[in-house]
Amino acid sequence: MDWQYLISVCVGLLAGILSGLFGIGGGIVMVPMLVAVFGWPLLQANAASLAAMLLPVGIFGVWVYWKAGMVSLRNSLWIACGLFVGSFGGAELAMNVNVHLLSKLYAAFLFYVAMEYLGVPNLLLRQKKKEENREKELQPFWHLLLLGVGAGIIAGLFGKGGGVVIVPVLVKLFRYDPKVAAATSLAALQLPVGLPSVLVYYEGGYLQIVPAVLMAVGILIGALFGSKIAVGLPSKYFKMLYAVFLIAVAVFMALRDN
Repeated sequence: MDWQYLISVCVGLLAGILSGLFGIGGGIVMVPMLVAVFGWPLLQANAASLAAMLLPVGIFGVWVYWKAGMVSLRNSLWIACGLFVGSFGGAELAMNVNVHLLSKLYAAFLFYVAMEYLGVPNLLLRQKKKEENREKELQPFWHLLLLGVGAGIIAGLFGKGGGVVIVPVLVKLFRYDPKVAAATSLAALQLPVGLPSVLVYYEGGYLQIVPAVLMAVGILIGALFGSKIAVGLPSKYFKMLYAVFLIAVAVFMALRDN
């Protein structure tokens, strides 16, 4: 069974690189790989993914962003509070409702955001997009709290940290620079915001602790490298790379059948 432990670390490492690069929790990598490689049921994969992100496994990545002046602790804390509240509801929904339709709607949202990142709507309308970054403005706390609640529900439903919702919303609605949005999201995910979801999954008998711990080790290492890559990337190329990532996530969400 040692090969499964090695694969768990490698899965966490890949998830950590994407986590540091895009400000996500890494569940979008861990969940499908646990299902595909280990043959786990979706709820069991969700539980291990969320448990792997309970500890501040992305702290090295946050430190890199912090040194670059891209982290707002105040905004991250309010988002984290919302994540904590929302994750309980998401896990409960995952066990009691059919999430197929929600997966498709979520995929459509991510695809739309990706097209916005690539400037497709403006290109079709032959308009120049006016860049306007507002990340340094003081956001109303309840905006950030609601964002966290919504992201927490998605996280609990699909076993993700919530960053794949937080970053696009910060960029699209709050007009954050994409790299600042990734930094803010990653910082918010360092608190144990998924604990309510993990407890729900644990009580349901879905949590495998050892693979979760090993994936957490991989995330800790990978997030450092991912954040270093992100800080060095020009924002234009970062947006393009993130758009491609979102399209891949949208395709996965649209085609998932369990």
